[in-house]
This record gives sequence, C-alpha cells and structure tokens, in this order.
Amino acid sequence: MFPSPVRTVRWEASALTVLGLLGALLAGAPAAAPSPRAAQVPAVTAVPATPGSTTPLSGYAIRSTAGVSDAAALVSAPGYRTAGWHPAGPRSTVLAALVADGTHPDPFHSTDQRRIPAADFTVPWWFRSEFTVADTSARTYLDFSGVVSAADVFVNGTQVATAAAVAGAYTHHELDVTELVRAGANAVAFRIQPNDPRKNLTMGWLDWLQPPPDENMGIVRDVLVRRGGPVALRDAHVLTGLALPSLASADLTVKAKLRNESAAPVTAEVSGTIGSGIAFRREVPLGAHETKTVAFTPADTPQLHLERPRVWWPAGMGAQELYELDLAVTVSGAGAGGGAGAGGVSGAVSDRARHGFGIRSVQAPLNKDGARQYSVNGRPLLIRGAGWSPDELLRWDATYAEDRLAYARDLGLNTLRLEGHLEQDEFFDLADRYGILTLPGWQCCTKWEGEVNGTEAGEGWTAADHPVAKASMAAEAARLRDHPSVISFLIGSDFAPNAEIERGYVEALKAADWPTPVIPAAAAKSAPLTGASGMRMPGPYDWVPPGYWYDKREGGATGFNSETSAGPDIPTLDTLRRMMSPAELTSLWKDPAAPQYHRSPSRTYATLKLYDDALSARYGAPRSLEDYVAKAQLAQYENVRAQYEAYARNATDASKPSTGLIYWMFNSGWTSLHWQLVDRYLDQNGAYFGAKKANEPLHVQYAYDDRTVAVVNRRAAAVSGLTARVSLFNTDGTRKYDRTVTGLTVGGNGAKTIALTLPASVEGLSATHLARLVLTDASGREVSRNVYWLSTRRDVLDYTESDWYHTPTTAYADLTGLRSMAQATVSATATTSVDADAPSTSTTVVTVRNTGTGNTPALLTDLHLVDGKDTPVLPVRWSDNQISLWPGESATLTATYRTADLHGSAPAIRVSGWNTPTATVPAG
Repeated sequence: MFPSPVRTVRWEASALTVLGLLGALLAGAPAAAPSPRAAQVPAVTAVPATPGSTTPLSGYAIRSTAGVSDAAALVSAPGYRTAGWHPAGPRSTVLAALVADGTHPDPFHSTDQRRIPAADFTVPWWFRSEFTVADTSARTYLDFSGVVSAADVFVNGTQVATAAAVAGAYTHHELDVTELVRAGANAVAFRIQPNDPRKNLTMGWLDWLQPPPDENMGIVRDVLVRRGGPVALRDAHVLTGLALPSLASADLTVKAKLRNESAAPVTAEVSGTIGSGIAFRREVPLGAHETKTVAFTPADTPQLHLERPRVWWPAGMGAQELYELDLAVTVSGAGAGGGAGAGGVSGAVSDRARHGFGIRSVQAPLNKDGARQYSVNGRPLLIRGAGWSPDELLRWDATYAEDRLAYARDLGLNTLRLEGHLEQDEFFDLADRYGILTLPGWQCCTKWEGEVNGTEAGEGWTAADHPVAKASMAAEAARLRDHPSVISFLIGSDFAPNAEIERGYVEALKAADWPTPVIPAAAAKSAPLTGASGMRMPGPYDWVPPGYWYDKREGGATGFNSETSAGPDIPTLDTLRRMMSPAELTSLWKDPAAPQYHRSPSRTYATLKLYDDALSARYGAPRSLEDYVAKAQLAQYENVRAQYEAYARNATDASKPSTGLIYWMFNSGWTSLHWQLVDRYLDQNGAYFGAKKANEPLHVQYAYDDRTVAVVNRRAAAVSGLTARVSLFNTDGTRKYDRTVTGLTVGGNGAKTIALTLPASVEGLSATHLARLVLTDASGREVSRNVYWLSTRRDVLDYTESDWYHTPTTAYADLTGLRSMAQATVSATATTSVDADAPSTSTTVVTVRNTGTGNTPALLTDLHLVDGKDTPVLPVRWSDNQISLWPGESATLTATYRTADLHGSAPAIRVSGWNTPTATVPAG
C-alpha cells in the first residue's frame, strides 16, 4: 500500500538500470554516431504466438535525431547498433529517461530544472525497440496510444504510419504489421515529434508547476504487440442497467466487434463468462473482411438479468464490488493464426478480451438552482473532491499512485478530478478498488480550448484537428466506460466547446455507449447538445480567509465548484529542506515579494505575497523559517477545514445548496508550494489534517459566518443520543464559556443538525481565543473533537473588488494572541507491532498526554513517525493527528505504514506543536 521514500523519487530507475546493462550488439550492423556513454539498449521483448495475447514492449533506446544521421529504414532495421543511445522505460518521456540515466539533474530540487537545455527537445527523438516472435502464423498488430505529440512509425525498415496519422496524446492506433513481421528479431521505431501543448492536442502544465523542458515528448503508455487469429475481437464492453431505487436486479448487455481478417467467409463462435456463474455463447457468420457488432442482452440471454446483483458503491457508502468479463472468439475450420499459410485447427481460439466492470447507476441532473447534483445508485451525495496531478515527467509508479489514492480515501474524499493528464489504466483500476469517483476531462488553456477561449493560450483549430479530437474522445470513452469509478466526462474545462467540436465529442461518446453524464465544461458554460454545465469555476486560487467559504457567492459554499482553494500550501520543514536550497529557504520566510520558482510559472502566482501578507497580519510577522512554517500549518489547517465544512453544512439547504467541491489540488506533480493537500514526498501538513478533520464520517463543526455549531453525519444511518459540548477559552486556557447540549439526533447521508449558536460576545473573552467542540455518543464515548483558534475581530472581505483568482481582504482577524501562549508539556509513549496477517505492515500506537499543571492547552500537536535518522517514514496513515489537548487530556492515535520503510531501524515518534517543544520518543 505504501512505497519507500527512495522508490518515490527513483520511479522506474531500477528497471532502466537493468535495461541499460543489456547491450547485445550485432557486429557489422549500421552504427549511430558514437558518444561517451556506454552501449545501452533495452531488453528484447519476447512475444508469444498465443492469439489474444498483448505484450508490452519492455523499453526503448532513445536518441535525438540531431545525433542520428542514418536513414529511418536503417534505424528501424533489426540489429541496428545503438551505442551511445539512452535507455528508456516502456512508458517514458525523453526527459524522464535522461534524468534516470544521470544525463540531467533532478528537476525537482531547487532550480536545477533550469540547467536542462530546452533546445535539446526542439527536434524529433527516436524511440527504438526490438521484439521477437517464434512463428508468424498469428497475425501481429502494434496497439498503442500515449504518443506525445506525434510520431512517424517504422517496423523492420518500413514506414507503417506517419506523424499526421499518429497525432495527439490520446488517439488510439492499431497497426496491422503481419506482413512485415518475421520469425526471430523485429524492430519498431517511433520518430517522436516535439510537443507544444498550445499547438497540439496533447497535454501541458498550465500554471500548475514549472513545465519540463521537453514538454513531455515521448511515449507515455504501453506499446502492445497484439497477436490474433483470423477473426479479431475488439471493443468488448458491458452496459449495466440497475433497478432503482430497490437495487434488487440489474440487466447486463455485453457488446463487442468481430472483424474477419481473412479473404474468405468464416463462422465465428463468441463465448463469454461473467464471474463464475454466468456463461453465454453464439455463432456469428462473417463475410470476407466483414466487421460486425455482436450484442448479448437479457432478452436473448436471460442469464444476463441478475437478481440481487453485487452493487459497486463509492467509498463510505458501501462495498466496491467488481465483476470480470471474459470473452473469446473461436473459428471453426480455420487456424489460430490466420496469417499466410496458417494451418487449420477446428475451433481454435482466435482472440479474446478480459476486463473488469462494476454495476452502479450514476445520475447528475440540474437542481432547481441550476447546479449539478450527483447521485450514485439513487443516493444523492455531496462531491468532496480534489484535483489530481500525475508526476511532472509522467513517470508511472503503481505503488506511488496507490499510496495517493489511499491518502484520498483516508482524507474522506470521494472524488478526484483529472483535468487532462488522463492516467494509465491501472489508475482507474485502483480507483475502482478504492471507491474513489473520478471526473476525467479535457484540459483548459491549451490547444484543447484554443478555438473557443478568445485571447487566452492555445491556438485555434484547423480542419486537421477535428478528427484528432474526435478520435481522442472515442479512444478515451472506450477505455474508461466500464470503470464504475468514472462518473462523467468533461468535454470542456474553462470553456465549453463550440457546436462543431461538441458534435464530434458527443458522436464519439454515443458510438462508444458512454454510460454517464457528459458535462460541457467545468465552468458555468453551456453547449448546444449537452446544455448547461451545472458547474462553476469562480475560484479562488489564492489566499482568502476561512470565513469566505460560508458566503453563497463567488467561490463560497453553493452549487458545484469544480476547482477552488486558498492557493498556497506550504509543506513541512522536512519536505522544504529536501526541495529547496538554503538561500531559497531564507527568501521563503523573509521576502514575500520574491518570486518563488516552486510555486508557479504564472505571473499571477509568481510570489507568495497575498498569502504572506495575510499570515503576518493575522498571526504576526515570522521570526524564523521554523516560525513561518508553524504559522503556515495553522493557517492551512483552518482554511482547508473551513472549505470542506462550509460545503458540508450547506449541502442540505433548501435554497442554493452546495452540491460539489473540488479542492485545487489534491497533489502536485513536483515539489511545490501551492495547490496540494499532500506534498511530493507524501508528507502530511496542516492542509492534509484540516481536510481529514472536516471530512470525518460523524463530525461536529463551527461556522465562521453565523457562529452555529452543527453535527454533520455522512453515514447512511441516522444517529441519536448525541451530546455536544462547546467551550471557549482565552489563550492562557481560562474557560470563558461552556455549554452542553444533549439528546441530539442527526439523519444520515450528509444530514446536519444545529446544536447551538455561540453568543455574539462573551465577557472577558480575549481578542484571540480558542473554541473546543466535543461530540460524544449515547455511551459517552468521544466521536468527534474539533478545536478552532478564533478572533473577536473578523476578517473583512471586499467583494466589489473580486477577480478570477481571489477576493481582497481589507481587515484581518487578530490571531496574534497565539504567540503569547505558554509552552505546554506533552508526553508520549508508543509501541509498535507487526500485523500477523500482513507482516509487511506495521502499526505504531501512540498515547499523547498534556501533562501540564496549569490551564494552557497544547495547540495543534503534531506527531511524525521517523526512523533512526529522524527522517519521516512515508507514507503513513494516522487515525488522527495535529490534535489539541488541554491539561490532563490524552489521546491514543495509530500510525500504519510499511515495515520496510523503516530501513531496518527502530521507529520513533517526533512530537511537536504550536506551543510544544520538539521531542522524540522511541516507539520500538
């Protein structure tokens, strides 16, 4: 579930090292120009003859065309010598390979990325691989997508596709190379064209991070060598119809295309199974070179009507049940291969397809206020999400991806939005398994919206772009449609497509039997066929105070806000010291007006001035790097918590309810200072734990606007017999207000109950004060605790001066009183055990106690699991963290992590906090 920090940054480097050691070169073969680098070529991929098999190329040798003078026919010939070329993994950008083999420095540290010459990537690069086949009786295809930005393709010295045909990162290509493939070694070469996301329908980075100098040119998905017989089986998928609201039955329709590759008529038999209990078959006559769609429906195949189906639910709403489809096509009286001279074996398997699917229903009508309201399996839900980012170099690490999805679930999120950068198949498999809903869609501010976004970035479309866009939509629809985690496709982001572009998308989606709502834009736009988006994109993207989120205007808690946050999310000190130089760290806390390379290439976000000005005004000017980071954690905790709490509170309002929140963003693709709930190294800061607190299943919360205390219940069942106690304290711990409300009942599925309203003023309450909210169940057990640091002076917003990225604050809350809090004495004891059922996983149990004799609470006490070198053990899943304890109070927390991430050392717990001295205690 969790990777080591070393693996997190090395990615596929270990595989590339192995590839680089395999340097078998054929004497006398044409040679490329020499270089000082030792001969390094990828392993040759052995491809079986089994019809229906798909074998990914294991890797490539790559080199700039500027260093290769040989003709394409030579470069793509088997045995061509690649001395001096760079090894690359099976899914790799050019820069990812060059960083892995040490040619260029780590672009994630300091400004080292600037040292990489962008001019190297303004010419095409060769990606070359070899594969072997033992016989040529089976048909052979190259099957791929993920070329950035376009490629000429060659097999065994012959060009099989041009860059005009293989264009766009998402278009899918199947090239029949049967006549070119020979027994033994075969070569495939891609001449990859440079990428410019403003000119090509690919992918870019906008203002998310400093873009890589190669603009991700390369091949970022597997290139498959597919083998098949005389009849090809393609486009297999399952349409599901779930009975609502009973969920008592479901109707399945299984569809696929059969393609007769031979010049003679054949009779094909399609047979399939779903799980272990459903089987079906049918004979299908096919004329020479005929393609035919076959469909099995409950009307002709009664076993496809399911009683009591196993239904797939999002996380927190039920189980993630999945089914498996297995289809095969056999041909009577024909050989398995179907190539020239193929022998005849009656009933041999010609092709097959296997993949999973889920049974669930997604609806997303517009409510009376015009907002998109999602429901799954007939149950409405508030979308609590965030924006997903891949690695900046598009390196794929399945463990790292799973760790982040586990974090999303740990945070109580139910949705991740993918604006462009539509991830690998394995990502969606993981999302299905973790119950994380996904909102994929095209990217703004690039070529994708160049035709409709006026003067913004992205060139207008030519006639050649329309078929690329439609083919991209068709390919992604076919790839994603059976994943139950995918609940929509957004065919626009900041802008909706025009009528012509929308028609291409909609036609492609319809042809693919797309099963979920199609959204014209993430912004408040509309399109002729898909109508109004029901979403809005008012921001903010930079700092606003916590109280902002409760107003039903701008980015506040109403409707469906598709991307919004208070901008910067400063990482922990551990992460900052890994990603920035000492000089950069000094500038970080001393100079708010200084450009921050690790924030954004956008001039709007070049500095942290808005954020830093608010931090100084509310908490006091920073006195050191440590003080700056400590204040940042307080600010991020309160702000992120407020965002999710405000949307949760307003979700059940009769007027203008909130229906969705996508925090911008969940993570960054590199080492960043903004837009992230979790940082590059999977460390967790105030933003993370603020979100985790706000999204508790049963939660007590305070509202900044009307001072109400509410209980929100995200569980399905109602809860009764609850008791809420609310206390207000001065910063010295003196209690100034205390009230207990008993007998509270709250409904399920996101319902709320108002427990009480705090008075507008309390005698003797200091300008900076603390609010402690404690919720207990009928047995007296604490089920939710929430602590706020508040001010008698409110933040004041000037909405008349709002722009697209923030609303100015004209007066700030006074939280400077926190600086005068006395030091709190906190003790901790910890023990660690290894899970007997999963010995690779360890659990550390920590009991932390405020042992002070006075009244002073320990505010935002943070626990970090560390190894023997005081390095954080990451990733780690805490039951709770960054807690606040009053004298005599204690809490027992658990941390779960991979045992191997300790690297053989004994675990320890580092305890720190706002007013708690840092100390480390053993946890072995």
